[in-house]
Amino acid sequence: MPERSAPRPRDRAATEERLLTAVGEVLAREGFKAIGVGSVARAAGVDKVLIYRYFGGLPELLRAWGASGRFWPSVADLLEREGEGFLQRPAAERWACFFEHFIDELRRRPLTLAVLAAEVEERNELTAILETEREEWGAEATRVLGGAAFERVPQLRGMTLLLVAGVQYLALRARRIRNFGGIDIQSDAGWAELKASIRALAERLIPPELP
Repeated sequence: MPERSAPRPRDRAATEERLLTAVGEVLAREGFKAIGVGSVARAAGVDKVLIYRYFGGLPELLRAWGASGRFWPSVADLLEREGEGFLQRPAAERWACFFEHFIDELRRRPLTLAVLAAEVEERNELTAILETEREEWGAEATRVLGGAAFERVPQLRGMTLLLVAGVQYLALRARRIRNFGGIDIQSDAGWAELKASIRALAERLIPPELP
């Protein structure tokens, strides 16, 4: 009996992509409890043995999905529109731009919002992996936004945390309700008002001389 040939790199890459896409499809359709090797393999239309062969197992697949950018926008995603000169801008400008793009990315990711909503009620292996991914994201964001600003303005770290949480909360609320505190959080105009408030806060909180 001839030996089975190793998968070609292109075939493997395509299968890995199908499996990563299937994780999101199962989550969106059935929720956290349905995530398993069998359900993901069925959604991808492949043998479940390929999950072990290509990723090592379900935890590794979930970790790859969390790191793929499908769930959470990477820091690079948030800043790519700003060009190479972004890091040379004043700290207040970097901070404001970061949150403007974070808002845009979160609003256009319904699956991310669905997962965030489910996390409140349920903890499992996947939520733990995604929490780790977000902690690493926060550390990278701090480096990009500028450690000097956090050292000179100690309250900036807590303010950043509150804004990240606040943006997530309002984006989640916008799935079900239109107005919050008199602002239409289902409209671009409402979010533009919130972005302007964040920019004004940055200009007041972060000294202009900070690099």
